[in-house]
Amino acid sequence: MRPPCEPIVQYVLPAFRCLVAKELVDKYNLSQVEVADKLGTTQAAISQYFSSKRGEKRMRVVQSVPKIRSVAKALAKEIAAGRASADDAMVHFCRLCMFLRKRGL
Repeated sequence: MRPPCEPIVQYVLPAFRCLVAKELVDKYNLSQVEVADKLGTTQAAISQYFSSKRGEKRMRVVQSVPKIRSVAKALAKEIAAGRASADDAMVHFCRLCMFLRKRGL
């Protein structure tokens, strides 16, 4: 028996983190170390996002969902402004997970 969040965590979370990380580095000029700290992950994971070793396979699918893009951009903005922590990032993702599950995505 699988919890309903498991497939979303497995398939969407890496791509979502990748979107947020890229936004933070590209738009807000944060370092990979800063991004890793703010997302509650490692610098190595962030590096893998940028070298297309993690999250990239599902990136095109995830980017095609406007809600995911908008949540990632909003979260990046909040993190860059110092108004969101790693815990807040997970709350954003949990809300996104519920949205995706309700719509059968």
